[in-house]
Amino acid sequence: MKIALLTLSVLFATASTYAAEPISLRVLSYNIHHGEGVDGSLDLPRIASVIRSVEPDLVALQEVDQKVNRSGDVDQPAELARLTDMHVVFGGNIELQGGHYGNAILSRFPITKFSNHPLPNVDEGEPRGVMMATISAPKLDSSLRLLATHLDHRRSDVARVQSAKFINGLVKSDSSPAVLMGDMNDVIGSATISRFDQVWKRTNEKPMPTIPVGQPTRQIDFILFHPAERWQVVETQVLDEAVASDHRAIFSVLELRSE
Repeated sequence: MKIALLTLSVLFATASTYAAEPISLRVLSYNIHHGEGVDGSLDLPRIASVIRSVEPDLVALQEVDQKVNRSGDVDQPAELARLTDMHVVFGGNIELQGGHYGNAILSRFPITKFSNHPLPNVDEGEPRGVMMATISAPKLDSSLRLLATHLDHRRSDVARVQSAKFINGLVKSDSSPAVLMGDMNDVIGSATISRFDQVWKRTNEKPMPTIPVGQPTRQIDFILFHPAERWQVVETQVLDEAVASDHRAIFSVLELRSE
């Protein structure tokens, strides 16, 4: 009986240790410029190759066309999902040339819920949105939310700051794990990124430039997470690819701890 009880206690201890092990996630944010590279070539397989090069679990894409004339009426989200063998959802924010233009999320895991929220529009700016997807990842003790966005590009930061405030409001009262990725069109130390810093933690404290793509000098593409205490950054890098798009992609390996 003592041997049986000892064996049972060892099994429970092993199970508890296993459950407490952090979950590793490989995440990528990439503004793909509707698949057109700086060489003027429209090449989705090349974009897919950049994505596959880091074997990501979760991807946020900006400047994605869906059945737009300029990009050959191709359903780019569906085609990139096919080329990467990942699940996809798309959030169209602008009607363009017979189709839509916006953001997309690719996931190696099933996407169980998805919504696309319009962001605050200031002075008749270009419509922007933030996608929020619920990801069903194995070994997770709670749902994982992935948010993907592309903020206003104009010199004034009013729309960006308002958008950051809106996005913060989607998660700040919720303790479940979340990752936010996208082209924020602003830099570390700006009012926009400082607003995000109130709720999210960036995967890099010091700037890691992503534009201009040939010789980057500014970081406007970011990966952030919430709540800070549940996450650990293992690695962050800007991919060394300077032709496929007018942005470089940013990639992180994160570990998510159990509660």
